[in-house]
Amino acid sequence: MTQHLDTLSVHAGYTPDATGAVMPPIYTSSTYAQRAPGEHSGYEYARSGNPTRWAFEKALAELEGGVAGFAFASGLAAMSTVLELLDAGSEVVAVDDLYGGAYRMFERVRNRSAGLKVRYVAPEDTAAVRAAIAPSTKLLWIEIPTNPLLKLIDLRAAIDAAHAVGAMVVVDATFATPYLLRPLEYGADIVLHSITKYLNGHSDVIGGAAIVRSPELAERLGYLQNAIGGVLDPFSSFLALRGLRTLPLRVQRHCSNAQAIAEWLGQQAGVADVIYPGLPSHPQHALARQQFPRGFGGIVSVRLQADEAGVRRFLAALKLFTLAESLGGVESLVNLPWAMTHASIPEEDRLRRGVGPNLLRLSVGVEHVDDLIDDLRQGLAQIG
Repeated sequence: MTQHLDTLSVHAGYTPDATGAVMPPIYTSSTYAQRAPGEHSGYEYARSGNPTRWAFEKALAELEGGVAGFAFASGLAAMSTVLELLDAGSEVVAVDDLYGGAYRMFERVRNRSAGLKVRYVAPEDTAAVRAAIAPSTKLLWIEIPTNPLLKLIDLRAAIDAAHAVGAMVVVDATFATPYLLRPLEYGADIVLHSITKYLNGHSDVIGGAAIVRSPELAERLGYLQNAIGGVLDPFSSFLALRGLRTLPLRVQRHCSNAQAIAEWLGQQAGVADVIYPGLPSHPQHALARQQFPRGFGGIVSVRLQADEAGVRRFLAALKLFTLAESLGGVESLVNLPWAMTHASIPEEDRLRRGVGPNLLRLSVGVEHVDDLIDDLRQGLAQIG
């Protein structure tokens, strides 16, 4: 029976066990009894498999429409394990606006340890994306929307171009969530999430996930998950599965609040630019409407008409928007990418990509939108 995603989010991944528990218990055992050497019930050692983690991984696969899901100790643990699918010296094409931790992994870790060669391309330029993908390309790395400038990519065109040369496609859809976008339906090979963000949704778990489209990739990534060992622990798996149960409800509120705040900010003195795919002013608004029919996400980026001192006064005045890294929790957060999440990117590259000292990233929570707007209003009053 086909189920709507709202229903899947509540029921995916778990059938009550012998006790009848409607939520999976937290299985903390590190090892499992075997009937005879090599004969077990499906679990032998908790790194290789855990019933609580398995329920969460199965739910992830069902929500994304994949054949298998894998949960890791962090988003970067998921990313680093996925990159182990590549041979040393492989060539990668990646979007040029991306999470600072991903850039750090590419340039300061894998370039040195594995000779990874990464070329960056503007995702909004479909012709440039196609031109960047060469016969030597082994992987196309996409964030959608990008972080923090909320750029989009024509998924179908980009994935087709990558597959035409035999390259694998990985899509980090942390900002989108499976409620707004399911990249595997466009042909992506792997979809990544920082579980820390919207999937868990309560700012109390660190985790990452990879969901794959094919049995062959499931076998390869499952082997690497066990061999490298950066797995999600049982308690975090339990909390994250709890978070999935309310994902549609939360994302709907995130989206409606973010849309209202983006529209309001666009009318305010002291605001130089508002970046949000749901605004007609967004250069890819038409593509956003096509790829995101349920809503445009909970992130709003904004450039203030202020110097560094003015930005700091704005941030200090906020009461509901907490100055903090991360995003996707029920509470509203504000981040200065220049000095926080993207500080690992060289200053020249940050400026060239449009990540300056006056750019803020708002993670809009589920509070009442009028209260959030009032908070931003009194913050803007401190700029002048």
